[in-house]
Amino acid sequence: MSILLGKKVKVFTLSSNPELAQEICDSIGIPLSDCEVLHFADGEINVQINETVRGHHVFIIQPTSAPVNDHLMEVLIMCDALKRASAKTINLVIPYYGYSRQDRKARSRQPISAKLVADLLQVAGADRVITMDIHAAQEQGFFDIPVDNFMGLPILVNYLMDKHLKDVVVVSPDHGGATRAREFAKILEAPMAIIDKRRPEPNKMEVMNIIGDVKGKTCILVDDMVDTAGTLTVGAQALVDAGATEVYAACTHGVLSGPAIERIKNSVLKEMIITNTIKLPEEKKIDKITVLSVGQLLGHGILRILSDEPLSGLFTYTYDKSKRELL
Repeated sequence: MSILLGKKVKVFTLSSNPELAQEICDSIGIPLSDCEVLHFADGEINVQINETVRGHHVFIIQPTSAPVNDHLMEVLIMCDALKRASAKTINLVIPYYGYSRQDRKARSRQPISAKLVADLLQVAGADRVITMDIHAAQEQGFFDIPVDNFMGLPILVNYLMDKHLKDVVVVSPDHGGATRAREFAKILEAPMAIIDKRRPEPNKMEVMNIIGDVKGKTCILVDDMVDTAGTLTVGAQALVDAGATEVYAACTHGVLSGPAIERIKNSVLKEMIITNTIKLPEEKKIDKITVLSVGQLLGHGILRILSDEPLSGLFTYTYDKSKRELL
């Protein structure tokens, strides 16, 4: 039994990102609890919890990344098992929230899948969801339970600060990401630019114009996720064509599906910086990609939840120039 801050606590991981779960456990000082994910011959999923959870505050670490449907079913089934085993609270740590891009009806007769997933998690028994850089902040309203949306900004900015880059311009790859880019620019004390684009079809992008001065500058493209890397690599090329000397990219979630790795490898990007909200397989590790850990940040969040402390201190950041770090 693990006692943390006077409470009985257990942390479980499913199959999506066990390495991140271990980092979180190391940061809060408790062992990872024992469970198994089972797959039957017909593809059905089951879980086996190998220790008691009665009266415990349970945290499940499970980004719902590819294969998203399997990972989502795992967490739903785990929630049901914990509820039936009399866990006191069920807290889902979903650093990457799958289906989050399906957050509205863009056309007639389309689903709002992000809302459907929220409903499924609540019906399964979740008491709280902890996520990072959810695609649209208003998706927190899809839930009727507490949702804590952490930001990858401090981790990414600390890394960029330590590179001592000169003549920096923070660039949003589209108008929708301008708020995120503005936060980066404010901390880096740098100007910002926006790539004006159009998307003729999903995962395809055409640059129409660059709003802002990037000539002779070091550009940092900022986004919440990189999927097929089309937007970022085309945007990086447009910035170089407009006179930028170097282009970096900083994204919280490295989805990296389809041709993403090949595109990044062959692009003008000097470095792609992501976090480990999604596990990066060995075959996708290349020199241009740097992976930063979010384990300690999520661990701090868990400790504050258990001690009934406000989480707002983890959502607001002040840069300490003397220590060169975000507080």
